[in-house]
Parts: sequence; C-alpha cells; structure tokens
Amino acid sequence: MRVLFAVLAIALAAALPARAGDTRIADPKPGWDNPRKVMLQLTSDEPRHVNNVLYNAVNVLDFYGQDNAKVAIIAYAAGVRALLKESSPVAERVASLKDYEVEFVACGNTLKTIGKTEKDLLPGVTVVTAGIPEIIERKMTGWHYITP
Repeated sequence: MRVLFAVLAIALAAALPARAGDTRIADPKPGWDNPRKVMLQLTSDEPRHVNNVLYNAVNVLDFYGQDNAKVAIIAYAAGVRALLKESSPVAERVASLKDYEVEFVACGNTLKTIGKTEKDLLPGVTVVTAGIPEIIERKMTGWHYITP
C-alpha cells in the first residue's frame, strides 16, 4: 500500500507545476534545464529512519514536480545496509523511486568494511569510492545537502 501511495504521489507531482504555497521560490526558478538538486543522507538502517529519508525524497518531488528536481540518496555507514538485496526492508520503495529517477548511491568504503560488493546491492544502486567525498563534491557543484 505504501508503494502505491508513493507512486501515486510522485505521478501527481509530475503532472503539476511547481507550487509556492507558503514557500517563496527563489530565482532562478526550478525547471527542466535548471532543476533543484537535493542530496539526502542515509546513515542508518533503522526502518523508521530509512522510511523517513524515502518520504523526504517523495516530498521534494511532490513540491517541485518531477521535472523540476533531481534527488540523490547517498548511503554510507549503516545506511548502506538498507540498500542490500538480502536485507533491505524497502526494496520495493527503492525500485519505485528509481522509476522517478531518484538516484541511490552507496559508499564503496562501507561495502568493503562489511564484506559486500556492488553485486550485493539492490538493482540500480551505484557505488562511489567514498560517500562523504561524494557529498562534498556534489555540494561544490550546486547540490543541496539534507540530513533527515
């Protein structure tokens, strides 16, 4: 049911233009050629935290519209465990969010530490050498960094 809700929320968001509500949209306005770029940190495999991060991704896409935002979830430390095929409590939600171009990135250093490889991750999760430098470098190129 939660997966269906997430899919419906994102589909609705994609159909609607960005809205301001009480939030004032800064210039330049987000758009297809100038999307808002948001990184969400995932550092825990505790189900409540993992689900919160995924809901945050849905909320960003809902607010701006799918064409007006890029969302990346950067997992390191215990957060990488939430993206493992064998133990992910949110595999269906990850697959659903990938359909809406949410990017999932896992820390290679963490994978080495826990004795796992890229093959152990859910389909479509990319691996970078180190999660924190990935965040730093994306921040330097205009990505906003959120720690839910």
